[in-house]
Amino acid sequence: MTRSREQTTRVFLGLGSNLGDREESLRRALRSLESGSFAVDRVSSIYESEPVGPVRDQPRFLNCAARGSYSGSARELLALIGRIEDSLGRVRDVPKGPRAIDIDLLYFGGAVIDEPPLLVVPHPSIPDRRFVLVPLAEIDPDLVHPAFGKSQRELLSETRDQSLVIRVRGAP
Repeated sequence: MTRSREQTTRVFLGLGSNLGDREESLRRALRSLESGSFAVDRVSSIYESEPVGPVRDQPRFLNCAARGSYSGSARELLALIGRIEDSLGRVRDVPKGPRAIDIDLLYFGGAVIDEPPLLVVPHPSIPDRRFVLVPLAEIDPDLVHPAFGKSQRELLSETRDQSLVIRVRGAP
């Protein structure tokens, strides 16, 4: 069955940056998403967070979450995200290393998609990342994770991740 161009999917994205003008990188990424047919309708505040993962000796991140609508497939959105990251200077030489911009596809409607390594939705790290859960809970605390049946508010209250996530300012 072919999807009509009028049909859209509610999508949630996580954005982060820890190189250069971090806040401007978030703004440029959001503008680029809208130019690429992702209709943003809500953006969280900006949060600063410490790096998580194997490369800890790097600058802190600025993070936010965006909610919007998209009329294409998850695979098409992932391709758009890749093009935007590349245009904004994303370099993928160190996994989990410093980056000018990082855009993660967190939720694509209520879909559960398992096409590793690139297309896994919901994003598998959501329950383990405060820097993702805090902005998500701000913009849609009752959004239910389709695999776990828990809201973002519940996932945030249950996460074992206690890393520092500080609200810096309102939406970019």
